[in-house]
Amino acid sequence: MKKYYAECLGTFTLVLFGCGAVVFAKNEVGQLGIAFAFGLSIVAMAYSIGSISGCHINPAVTIGAWICNRIEKKEVLPYIIAQLAGAVIASALIFLIASGSPYYSSFDGLGQNGFGYGYGGEYNVFSAAVFEFVATFIFVFVILGATHKNSNTKFAGLVIGLTLVMIHIIGIQITGVSVNPARSFGPALFSVTALSQLWLFIIFPLLGGGLAGFVYKKCLIFDTES
Repeated sequence: MKKYYAECLGTFTLVLFGCGAVVFAKNEVGQLGIAFAFGLSIVAMAYSIGSISGCHINPAVTIGAWICNRIEKKEVLPYIIAQLAGAVIASALIFLIASGSPYYSSFDGLGQNGFGYGYGGEYNVFSAAVFEFVATFIFVFVILGATHKNSNTKFAGLVIGLTLVMIHIIGIQITGVSVNPARSFGPALFSVTALSQLWLFIIFPLLGGGLAGFVYKKCLIFDTES
């Protein structure tokens, strides 16, 4: 059970500080600050819980890791449930804190992902889907490579966190950047608009993560056993 508690806590931290930066500090830190809030959350959790659960804190990573034989099939669903729970708890906490401000409105949301009219750069559904698929593929591929037993894993957390920063720098205006169905699921529960678009942020990150696991396992010369 320690693995699942760690995944819940790790995802909680990612959503709390990543989405929290959007809700509480967007005007002060800007898009770059938000990008680093997500990335640094990954760095902190990688070095805190990586030795316990591998610090997936993302269903797309869990799927990729399973395809690469890093985890057993029986662990996939408990991992994902723990990640979703952590994201929901963090989103509820953000909402609870934000509601204490007279300047906060439920229409402001909780840093949810989205696309189309009225969101970010108003990119259409095709652009959003392509970005989420490709960005998740790259993100999960980097994670699998950085955490491989033949890699210098001392720097894995930093590499993974900075990769997420890079993805956010180019992607915030497109979808707000999911690359993580759990990160999208929690905030979406507090937004009707986000719920109607949630399907995209579940399907395409999972497809991207799955493809990354497949490519890493089948197309590279490495032994992908952890």
